[in-house]
Amino acid sequence: MKVLLDTNALLMPAQFGIDLYDGLMALLGDFEPVTLEEVVGELSGLARGHGRDAAAARVGLEMVRRAKIVPSGSSAESVDGRVIEYARREGCIVVTNDRNLRNDLLREGIGVVSMRKERTLELMRG
Repeated sequence: MKVLLDTNALLMPAQFGIDLYDGLMALLGDFEPVTLEEVVGELSGLARGHGRDAAAARVGLEMVRRAKIVPSGSSAESVDGRVIEYARREGCIVVTNDRNLRNDLLREGIGVVSMRKERTLELMRG
């Protein structure tokens, strides 16, 4: 099963102390982690800054090494729009803690994994 990691998902390990890959394995079983080139670009930009978000982005860039990095193949203007289009086209579940993106994905009928109570991952079906 392909699981698409968005920028927000890759910040969660440093921000909340959650082991993303182990949590996904426990929730879904075997899975193929994927992320978009645009997500890596967002993380890289954040990582150049200072403070907690920059540190979390640097951890995210380390985490992304275990994922397959793919082009979105989308012309959507926002990265969120590209995430939605890729997930719809490829039949992926998306991991995000971004409330707006999560709601948009669920409206599109796309499954979402997000955090519950800052420690547990939960699968929601659209």
